[in-house]
Amino acid sequence: MQVVATALEGVLLIEPKIFGDHRGFFVETYSEERYQAAGVPGRFVQDNLSSSSRGILRGLHYQLARPQSKLVSVVEGEIFDVAVDIRPDSKNYGRWVGVKLDGTTKKQLFVPAGFAHGFAVLSERAVVTYKCTDYYDPQSEGGIIWNCPEIGIEWPITEPTLSPKDAAYPSLSKARR
Repeated sequence: MQVVATALEGVLLIEPKIFGDHRGFFVETYSEERYQAAGVPGRFVQDNLSSSSRGILRGLHYQLARPQSKLVSVVEGEIFDVAVDIRPDSKNYGRWVGVKLDGTTKKQLFVPAGFAHGFAVLSERAVVTYKCTDYYDPQSEGGIIWNCPEIGIEWPITEPTLSPKDAAYPSLSKARR
């Protein structure tokens, strides 16, 4: 596998080796020993699976008291995956990075704790899985509106379908800290 640094320190793009032939393919999606040796920190304690249709946008989510690092993968389809640095003392506070992930290349995005995370579905359907370094804690969750002008994410969709909760999130400067 190859680990590529992105424009934001700590956010990593992982390109796993895919072994394929006429029967299909095999890919190792995670090995704690191998990933830690490659610089992907953390121990994962929870796996999540999401299925969404074209135009769905999920996020931007984060947790305060129990921040989670995430290892995001797409099993089927294609998404535009985004990480936003929301660490108050960071030189990159409010900056974002976005990458396309899909079920063909099997690339993964490591999003460290202290970042908000979200994705938009570009294909007819997308099945997304992500490993988390801490458990979901509803009392600790927060969010930022997807089109926050303070961040300026260049989403590849203009009129996403949002959950009521995601649609009601505030801007970065008004978000829970």
